[in-house]
Amino acid sequence: MSIIINVGEEFYPRPAGRFYTDGSHSGQRFREEMLLPAIQKLKANEKLIVDFSLVTMAGSSFLEESFGGLIRKKKITKESLLDILEIITKRKIIKDRIYEYINDAKPD
Repeated sequence: MSIIINVGEEFYPRPAGRFYTDGSHSGQRFREEMLLPAIQKLKANEKLIVDFSLVTMAGSSFLEESFGGLIRKKKITKESLLDILEIITKRKIIKDRIYEYINDAKPD
């Protein structure tokens, strides 16, 4: 079994911004209010599927803060995140950037 977050339906189809102060569709909000609760609910061997199929655009600051921020803020290890995460998207650049930001992230 898996937990699926449909970003376009459950969050916003054009998420952008890094921090709460950047607006209601920021990476910080997505990380804290959607990604972390979902990760905490996962059971052994389950996947977190983040579906960007209905997203028409995702800002780089949003993606970095959401996914790289998990590592930087020590919410999860890089290895653990890579093990549980599955990205669905029609736009290859979104998936590529997410994995780039995860791999580049260093804990604060």
